[in-house]
Amino acid sequence: MKRIEIEKTLNELNAMVLNGKAMEAFEKYYHDEVSMRENDLPPTISKTANRNRETQFFQDITEFRSAEVKGMAVGDGLSYVSWRYDYTHRSLGVRNYDQVSIQHWKEGKIIHEQFIYSN
Repeated sequence: MKRIEIEKTLNELNAMVLNGKAMEAFEKYYHDEVSMRENDLPPTISKTANRNRETQFFQDITEFRSAEVKGMAVGDGLSYVSWRYDYTHRSLGVRNYDQVSIQHWKEGKIIHEQFIYSN
């Protein structure tokens, strides 16, 4: 996938997330064989497994204060987004942190994503 296509798609995806439509963005922009990984934990593989994980995560947010895109970069088949999040989670407590999401693209969708943040 070319840079210009990834940049357009990534901007659409980020806008959906910022507008509270993260799961809709997931359905639209993530590959059926997607692998998602938190820091250095083992990856969660398949769209179904990641949908379940993401749905549970969002259900456990008790107060959402903000999300902001701090920056992004795009290459051929690769992108990254720097995020700032502020929310309260049922099991994680108050979370206010920066995160980098690295995405690898295939067939116009994200096939692999890794989230990097401090605990």
